[in-house]
Amino acid sequence: MQYIGIIGAGAMGRGIAQVCALAGCQVRLFDRAEEAVSRAIAFVRADLGQAVAKGKISESDAAAALSRIFPAHDVKELGDCNLIVEAILENLDAKQSLMRELEAVVRPECILATNTSSLSVTAIAAACALPERVVGWHFFNPVTRMKLVEVIQAPRTKPEAVHALVALSQRVGHRAIVTSDSPGFVVNHAGRAFVTEGLKLLAERVAEHPVIDTILRISAGFRMGPFELLDLTGLDVSVPVMESIHSQYYGDDRYRPVALARTRLLAGLLGRKSGQGFYCYQEKNATPKLVSQQTAAAAVVAVWWPENSPVTPPNSLLALLPSVSRVHDASEADVILLAPLGRDLSTTVADLQLDPSKAVAIDPLFSGKAGVTLMVSPGTTAATVDAARAIFAAQLIPTFVIADSPGYVAPRVIACIVNLACEMAQQGIASPADIDVAVRLGLGYPVGPFEWGDQLGAKHILEVLQGLYATFGDQRYRPSPWLVRRARLSLPLTAPDRLG
Repeated sequence: MQYIGIIGAGAMGRGIAQVCALAGCQVRLFDRAEEAVSRAIAFVRADLGQAVAKGKISESDAAAALSRIFPAHDVKELGDCNLIVEAILENLDAKQSLMRELEAVVRPECILATNTSSLSVTAIAAACALPERVVGWHFFNPVTRMKLVEVIQAPRTKPEAVHALVALSQRVGHRAIVTSDSPGFVVNHAGRAFVTEGLKLLAERVAEHPVIDTILRISAGFRMGPFELLDLTGLDVSVPVMESIHSQYYGDDRYRPVALARTRLLAGLLGRKSGQGFYCYQEKNATPKLVSQQTAAAAVVAVWWPENSPVTPPNSLLALLPSVSRVHDASEADVILLAPLGRDLSTTVADLQLDPSKAVAIDPLFSGKAGVTLMVSPGTTAATVDAARAIFAAQLIPTFVIADSPGYVAPRVIACIVNLACEMAQQGIASPADIDVAVRLGLGYPVGPFEWGDQLGAKHILEVLQGLYATFGDQRYRPSPWLVRRARLSLPLTAPDRLG
């Protein structure tokens, strides 16, 4: 892996060239448009210069790396390379044609890698006389800063090619995730639940988009909410990806997009690039203005909650209520405080035969001093909502009021993320450890899905999913067998299948 050819001098190609050159490889960079190669080398020179200025690398190392990148003027100049990486446009016909052209030039032992992010590596390899040497090597943009790469093994890819790219990935300073060839690979596959479930919550009118975003940032620790993320990437990019993944999985409801996303796309509400998406960006340097639901503190509120019940708020949340007066009869309370997880508030109130006008639910998993999610039913009165919010306002704790839904907002979204990751493990797409790393590094989530599931408890994740399935009858929420079996046996979600 000393001599590497790279075809395509765009953002990905030049980034791969730069990290390989820094690792000591001799790189030959080719593009059909020769000026693209000149621009790419100039960009690498400038980027290396910035790294030197920041003290990240020495001036001599930068100069040595730049000296290892050579422009190639013809594909035939790549004939003695050990590895060739294609980073051209995302078009199957173009990639297949290039692979056939390369096979006529390179030696039989040369590995052919594709940096495709959305196409089937198997389909690309099918055009080759030696498909066993074709492997996916999917970097993320910007390559020099995103220290993750997916190594994709198609059904006919030889293990030696995978091992070689894993070793080279480590050499260039990236964490390699080995995955089988499947739609979305690991990162784009695992990322489906966050955005699609956020859209589903909005479509159900559980809460408005600023509230959903804020809960997931403040309470769950995401860097941005799903609607901030959609505005950043643009619906013109996100909607086709959602629809493509759904189609590639033959309409599996876990990946089903929500109609309002395409409606907004057709309306031109793309996000930041169009000046308006879920948020408005017309003003210079505009940022989303999130809704505050804080209210002024009021008089002491009389509260009732059940004793030793599955819907009793946990002690950690009851400790946040020093200003309340606890009554022993629900009929005397201003607020009936419950904490169901797998059932909605309406069902809980009906089963316990309580007064629906006074009932409020509190998220038992993701409420705390940073913020509290309060769920109301159609029967909850405005006076009860104000009284419940006043309890936490006295402690300067923000409150976010949502409509009735099993799993609230954060537990529901995270349950879907964990369930999807479990199904990926069940299908053998990647190991739980690799999926966790890929999600943290590739998607920037605060915790990997298996780590999250074990922290919250597999039984709690399963309870949320079963509640959603019972309420909606939607196959979107069917629990993965991987999750169900480990929850029943009280095993960590990372526990392997013994025959796997």
